[in-house]
Amino acid sequence: MSDENSLKQRLPAKALERLQTLMLRDGVATLIFDAAGLDQLARDRMEIAVRDTLRDAEGVSEVRVALMADKPRRRILAVGSGKGGVGKSTLAANLAIALAKAGRKVGIVDADIYGPSQPKLLGTEGDRPRAEGSKLIPVPSRFGIPMLSMGHLVEAGKAIAWRGPMAGNALGQLIDAEWGDTELLVVDLPPGTGDVQLTMLQKYKPDGAVIVSTPQDLALIDAERAIQLFEVGQVPVIGLVENMAGYACPHCGEISDPFGAGGVEAAAAHLGLDFLGRVPLAMAIRSASDAGMPPALGEGEDARPFVAIAARIGDWLGRKAG
Repeated sequence: MSDENSLKQRLPAKALERLQTLMLRDGVATLIFDAAGLDQLARDRMEIAVRDTLRDAEGVSEVRVALMADKPRRRILAVGSGKGGVGKSTLAANLAIALAKAGRKVGIVDADIYGPSQPKLLGTEGDRPRAEGSKLIPVPSRFGIPMLSMGHLVEAGKAIAWRGPMAGNALGQLIDAEWGDTELLVVDLPPGTGDVQLTMLQKYKPDGAVIVSTPQDLALIDAERAIQLFEVGQVPVIGLVENMAGYACPHCGEISDPFGAGGVEAAAAHLGLDFLGRVPLAMAIRSASDAGMPPALGEGEDARPFVAIAARIGDWLGRKAG
C-alpha cells in the first residue's frame, strides 16, 4: 500500500523540486506544485507526467494536481482629462498601440461609461464579449490588443442613464475581466472628476496617470482639477500631454494655433510635472482614428508623437517597476 513518502519517491525529479504539498486521503492523492515561471506547455507536461507516474500506484484511485503561480502584477495606466473634447480617447488608443509595439502586453479599458469611443477607434464596433462564470472575456482587436468597453455591452447609439453606483459597478466588470497575460491596462477615463474616477482611485489604484489637455486656458483649468484628484488619491501623475497643438494648412503648409500653443508645457512646468509631448491638430490623425486605424500603427509623421510619448511613459514605468 502506498503512502505519501513512497508517492514522493515516484515523482519525476523536476516535479519533486517544485512540490509544495502532497496528501493521500481515502485513495485520493492531492499534489500542489509551484509553477511560477513555467509557460502553459511546461505546466501541461508536468501535470501529465505526475498523473502518469502516480495513477498506477497501489492504493491510489484518483490523482488531483494543482499548479500554483503568483498572479502576475497587472499595472494600470490611467489616461484622464479635466473636460471632454480634448482628444483623450484618441491618445489612449494610440498609446496602447505604441506601448504594445514596444513589447508590452497591453489591454485597454474604455471606462468612459456614458460616451464610449474605443470600439470605433480600434475597429471593434458591433463585437460582443463572452462571459465565463462571472468574468467577461475581453474583445480581441485586430491589432493584438484585448479590450473592453461599455460600447461592447450596449446597443450602439443608445443613451446610458445610470447613477454613480451603477457606473462604478460597470467599471469593476471591465477591469476585473479575464485579461490573461496582459501586463498593462490602459484605462481611458471619462472626462472630469466624477464617480467613475473615484471608484478607480478607491478600488483600482492606478500605477500612474497621464493628463491630456488642449493649450487654451479654459481646458487647463479643468486639467488642473483632474491632476488634483489624482494627487489626493496618491496616484503619481506621470506627466501632461498637449493635444491639438498646431494645425498645418493643407494648401500652403503654414502652421496656425487655433487653440493656442505651449500652454500645457507651461502648466506642467508651473506644477512641477513632466511634459510628455504634444500632438498636432492633423486631418490625417482624425481620419485614421475615425476609420479604426490608429496612426501609431504606422511609422510615418503622424505616428511619431504617439510613439515618443509612449516611450517616455514606458521609461517611467520601467523606473517604477516593483
